[in-house]
Amino acid sequence: MSSEHMQIGEAAARTELSLRTIRHYEETGLVIPSARSQGGFRLYTEADVARLMVIRRMKPLGFTLDEMRSLLEATDRLDSGEELPSEEREKLLDRIRGFEQAAQQRIEDLRTQLSRAEEFAATLVERLTWTPTP
Repeated sequence: MSSEHMQIGEAAARTELSLRTIRHYEETGLVIPSARSQGGFRLYTEADVARLMVIRRMKPLGFTLDEMRSLLEATDRLDSGEELPSEEREKLLDRIRGFEQAAQQRIEDLRTQLSRAEEFAATLVERLTWTPTP
C-alpha cells in the first residue's frame, strides 16, 4: 500500500465519521475510494478525506444528500483542471454561491435557536434559585 493511501479506518478517524457512514456515502455516490488494495480494502487519499470533511460539515446544517451531491459536482467540475466556457464556469460559481448563502442562513437560524435555548435554561436556573418571601 502506498503511503499516499489510507484504509477506511484511518479515514474514519481523521474525519470523525463512522465506517458505516463512510460506506453509506460511498453507496450513494458522494465519495468513491481512490483505490482498492489487493485484498479489496477501500483506500482513500487526502483529497477523499477533504471531500468527506465537506460532507461532514454540511450534514449538521441540514443539507440533503442530493444537495451535497450538487455542491460536490460543482466543485469537482471547477477543480477538474479542464478549461470551462465562461458561461458554464459562472453557473457553477453561482451554484456554489447559493450553497454559501444557504449555509449562512442556516448558521443564523442555529444561532437564534441557541439563543432561545440559553434563555430557557436561564429561566430554569432563575426558577430554581427563586425563593418566595414569607
